[in-house]
Amino acid sequence: MANSVGQASAGKPLRNKARQVSRLSLGLSLGVIALGVPAFALSTSVAGEGIDARRLHEAPYNITGKKIAIGQVEIGRPSQFGIDKLAAENSPVQVGRIFEIDGPAIADESVDGHAANVASVMISNDKTFRGVAPDAFLYSAAIGTLTEFTGQQEECLASQHVALRNSGDVRATNFSFGEPLSRDERPNAVLDGNALLTQCIDWSSRVHKLLYVIAGNQGRGGIPIPTDNFNGINVAYSRRVDGRFVRVDNANLTSEPLATATQGPSVETNVGARRSINLVAPGSDIEMFDPSGSLTTSSGTSFAAPHVVATVALLQEFGDRQFRAGASNWSLDSRESLVMKSVILNAADKLADPGDGSLLGMARTLLDEGGKDWTESDAYESQAIPLHAELGTGHLNAFRAYEQLAGGQWQPGVVPTTGWSYSGLASNDSSEDYTFEQPLKGGSYLSATLSWERTVTLNSEDEYFDIGESFTGSPLSNLDLYLMPADAEDISESVWSSVSTEDSLEHIFIPVPTTGNYKLRVIQRQASSPEMQPYALAWWAQAEQASVPSPAPSSEPSASPSPEQ
Repeated sequence: MANSVGQASAGKPLRNKARQVSRLSLGLSLGVIALGVPAFALSTSVAGEGIDARRLHEAPYNITGKKIAIGQVEIGRPSQFGIDKLAAENSPVQVGRIFEIDGPAIADESVDGHAANVASVMISNDKTFRGVAPDAFLYSAAIGTLTEFTGQQEECLASQHVALRNSGDVRATNFSFGEPLSRDERPNAVLDGNALLTQCIDWSSRVHKLLYVIAGNQGRGGIPIPTDNFNGINVAYSRRVDGRFVRVDNANLTSEPLATATQGPSVETNVGARRSINLVAPGSDIEMFDPSGSLTTSSGTSFAAPHVVATVALLQEFGDRQFRAGASNWSLDSRESLVMKSVILNAADKLADPGDGSLLGMARTLLDEGGKDWTESDAYESQAIPLHAELGTGHLNAFRAYEQLAGGQWQPGVVPTTGWSYSGLASNDSSEDYTFEQPLKGGSYLSATLSWERTVTLNSEDEYFDIGESFTGSPLSNLDLYLMPADAEDISESVWSSVSTEDSLEHIFIPVPTTGNYKLRVIQRQASSPEMQPYALAWWAQAEQASVPSPAPSSEPSASPSPEQ
């Protein structure tokens, strides 16, 4: 059995602050539902009815998250056999390491059903209720009960401790909990990205090079910190209609609340026009495992977020495989959290493809709480709004994310119709162009997603956060994204653009007006510092002569990516 005692952060003492954790969830989940429902949602949410990850588990792909480390930070933690009396030896959820803040876990303390449920979505190896990445290695840290003795500083310390495991090679961390604004120490606290925990997430994402996935929980009286982060992915949850996850659940506390409402707690939403939700994933009536290994069913954004984290593990296994095989158009840049963010968001489902590839092989039409799709939103109509208020960029599709990543890495210049780039800009008004090597088909859709990091620095004598220390956030750089005719030089000739002034993300999803040659242009309008501003760009379009993609490849993917032509 693996030893569950982890090492302290280098140069920092262990902090043993174990506390018994309540078995109640934090409001991100909607409680336990009696078993006996006719459909098994974890089995369907991982399959084609959900995120289509199960296809990646099977031949010819055989991608299960093997040798990839992921993390979990919560109020409590899952159980582990040999440490906790409650844990079963043959539990389908085998956590790699467990911790209490930044110290070793204490036997039978901080064991929590909610944390175990979340872990099972990621790594369950049960044959029927298999998790998204059953062979990933999970590090899980508990921060203890929400009392006056614990708060954002301890939560940041636990997050750092998880990020530094596996020799600092943890690829993504799940947050299925949050802090209420009422507990924030700042006077008149608002969701402006400057809560200590939010700054910690943005700092750790950049410094430790991992993607934080946060359960969306803005609205009224929720636990919204750190959903006002810039560098992670915030997730809403979907429910099934006719067996498929195709609609945002009405119980989400995720869309921008109506400011006109007068009843209830104060409105909790991001300052300014920046939206809180980036992505939707399955979260309704999900079958999961308790610490004892028994099945339970629950709903909430808590269980949508781990679908995304575990998808990162699948993509990372594939990326490492490509690198080891010496694939062309590939480097370790595939490990960058910005690349994962752009790839996953760009591959999200919005509108079901009619079968001719014009909608890029998307698997479903996703509906918001009012029954409207992405094209009926202000994000579709306005070049200044990159994200749908409830849908973000759409619904998580692990298989399409794999296809997006498999398009390969490309530098600015001539590129295929599907791919990604990790590059940077150094000054105001500097730009880079990506010119499609083939004409794009008129009437078909193009999807492109640009993301960059907010810079947060740690105010410390060393490189490690400790209790009592703080962060300083720099102004956000402003990058814009344009779709232009290939021979155009002036952006006034652009077909469409994404030009938000408040977000660290731009997104274009439009039909190509006419068949012709096009390019994407990335422009840095305002730099936050004289240093290079890294960014990740992912794109997907249909070439004029493109063949209709088949539902599934019939042979083992080659070592080299095969961009759609």
